[in-house]
Amino acid sequence: MAGLMLQGTGSDVGKSVLVAGLCRALANRGLSVRPFKPQNMSNNAAVTIDGGEIGRAQATQAIAARVEPHTDMNPVLLKPQADRTSQLIVHGRVRGTLGSSDFREARRPLLEEVLQSYRRLSGQCDIVVVEGAGSPAEINLRAGDIANMGFARAADVPVVLVGDIDRGGVIAAIAGTRAVIDPDDAAMIRGFMINKFRGDPALFADGYRAIEQLSGWRGYGVVPWLADAARLPSEDAVVLDRPVDRVSRRVLIACPILPRISNFDDLDPLRSEPEAELAMIPPGRPIPAEADLIVIAGSKSTIADLAALRAQGWDIDILAHHRRGRPVLGLCGGYQMLGRRIVDPHGIEGMAGEIAGLGLLNVETTLTPAKTLRQVSGEALGGAFTGYEMHMGRTTGPDAARPFALLDDGRTDGAISACGLVMGSYVHGLLSAPGLRHKLLGRIGAPGHGQDHRRVVDRALDAIAERLERHLDVNGLLALVSQSRT
Repeated sequence: MAGLMLQGTGSDVGKSVLVAGLCRALANRGLSVRPFKPQNMSNNAAVTIDGGEIGRAQATQAIAARVEPHTDMNPVLLKPQADRTSQLIVHGRVRGTLGSSDFREARRPLLEEVLQSYRRLSGQCDIVVVEGAGSPAEINLRAGDIANMGFARAADVPVVLVGDIDRGGVIAAIAGTRAVIDPDDAAMIRGFMINKFRGDPALFADGYRAIEQLSGWRGYGVVPWLADAARLPSEDAVVLDRPVDRVSRRVLIACPILPRISNFDDLDPLRSEPEAELAMIPPGRPIPAEADLIVIAGSKSTIADLAALRAQGWDIDILAHHRRGRPVLGLCGGYQMLGRRIVDPHGIEGMAGEIAGLGLLNVETTLTPAKTLRQVSGEALGGAFTGYEMHMGRTTGPDAARPFALLDDGRTDGAISACGLVMGSYVHGLLSAPGLRHKLLGRIGAPGHGQDHRRVVDRALDAIAERLERHLDVNGLLALVSQSRT
């Protein structure tokens, strides 16, 4: 088996982007590559070619490797749906709900299933680039670990540790990791790389040598700040709170950040529109009265997030926006919130019951145990699109007779209100399609630039790969893989 694993000194050190960049760099060299993450925790997910779901980052990494996303690339996915509970996805399918304390025991038997996925991928390619989760320095989580050293040792995959210099203390972070982890775990780490460097790398030469001396690991390079990473699909909520800049923008699109917001990468294509400003509205702030369009994104727990929306007073803002004759778009869970009510007879999201919706669409949603997972294509607002459905629930009612989308398989999707101002859809990825996005923005007075967002992402991956080739010892990394084979 041929694999290389990137682990981090902490969360958000840039592992996902580096794995994506390496996948593209190696694919550009003519190698057959697959990404892999044993265990991920994210509410941003994608539907795979085999009809399951994986973390959004692994789907992006598959694009970087120029292969179709597959459930083996992320065999264990945790989707938080409350403060201490998560939906457990194994090989792309829901296996149940776990509390934070339960998972530490439940993950032990999952290691073999993780290894099965890794073996299958390894048999399909020249190299598997593996992404860890969090940090191996979290030694309190080491027992039963399947995400970092537990996997690396079981699969005998060499590890390179990633340190984030932008957050400070990177010398201590890498050397400290060496000091606290088990010696057998430390033996799996063959080197380190520094990420997110700003300025002249020569200024860090002494620090780089200090890390090599203190850790005993060799360095594989210093990666500069990768501005192109901002054009990749979002996975982590840390990207959500961005300021509003109305200096030269024609229209403002607002999206409230709900506690369990999911698949907010659906909105990424709007960020690249020169005439539109996307404002993610954090708790404690009203939705701007000058917003031209409000988008309610998906949710991992629709009923709880609808209650949170009301607690923030955002329901008042949305209804006032509608009265001013301005449009509202709901995606997946946001679509469900726009209806008259949401019924949960089976207690899918907690206690069985129901909640009144915002009443802007004449539809009702019943949550069901079966989860819809499928890739789709069709036409909406006069523009073609491809995307995927990922939801639990069925929505029906008079406004569904005016569907938002006509799917190529003959089905319909979503609903449009009688006034035409309120729209809802279950399809994720709609806004990547330039024609549809152009039509939507045209309704609020801004022409779309007609660029397919998938090409934006592809160009960003190429730019990141080129910088990694310049700043990392990629040949040295490949030599690690070759050594692990012997």
